[in-house]
Parts: sequence; structure tokens; C-alpha cells
Amino acid sequence: MFVTDFPSPSSPPGRPCRHEALLTLPAQEAHVSAARHFAADLLETWSVPAGQRDSAVLIVDELTANAARYGRERMTLLLVLDDGTLHIVVTDSGMAVERRRPALAPEEHGRGTGIVQYLAQSTEVRQTRGGREVRACLRCSS
Repeated sequence: MFVTDFPSPSSPPGRPCRHEALLTLPAQEAHVSAARHFAADLLETWSVPAGQRDSAVLIVDELTANAARYGRERMTLLLVLDDGTLHIVVTDSGMAVERRRPALAPEEHGRGTGIVQYLAQSTEVRQTRGGREVRACLRCSS
């Protein structure tokens, strides 16, 4: 785990510090709860309001669950709170997954992406040389 708090170069004096934390875990479903608890505790420390914190923790849960399910070795959670925007970035070492349309009677699986897109102001998925990176951003007032 790596956590930093430092003044943002673009912020005027007296503005909140930029907060950044990085957590790397094995890409296993047993570690999803650790990522979720890490995010919840950290966002409380950063004074993110409860409602926004709950949304962020749900996003972390969905993204790390996907990384654990489809990643091969490890998953990384990066949280950055800067100038009122929380950036949640989850990377894994998995290969691209072909998206399928849900069946008429949807199963429990496959709803996470929709939940993330509903809660976040923006989302982005990119394939990297080492795997996949999913980014979700949401506004946070303190």
C-alpha cells in the first residue's frame, strides 16, 4: 500500500491537498473485500461525505470484482482525490473480454458495469500492454 497527501501544484494556498493511494493485491475474489474496506476507510479519512463515499466504495467493489474474476496475477487499485474529483482506477493483468448482450432473463453477473456507469460522472476502459485499466470518476464535495 502506498498513500501520499501533498498540495496540488495547480491549487491556490489553503485549498485541500491532493490525496493519492495505491493498493496492489492478488487478482482473487477473496481479496475484493480488502479493496472495498481499504477504500471505505481511506475515503473516510479524506473526509469524503458518506453518500459519495458509499457510491465510490460500490464502484471499487464492482471494478475489483471484475479484475479478480478476469485478471490473471494481480490487480491494482489507485484512488486519487484532487480538486473535488475522485478518480478510481483499477488495473488487472487480464486479456480483453468480449462483451455479450444480456439474455432476456439477466443473471446476477453482468450488472456491475451498468452500476458503475450510473454512479460515475465518467468511465473509461482501455486495454494496456499488461492487461486492462478501468477508470471511473465522480465529483466529491467535502
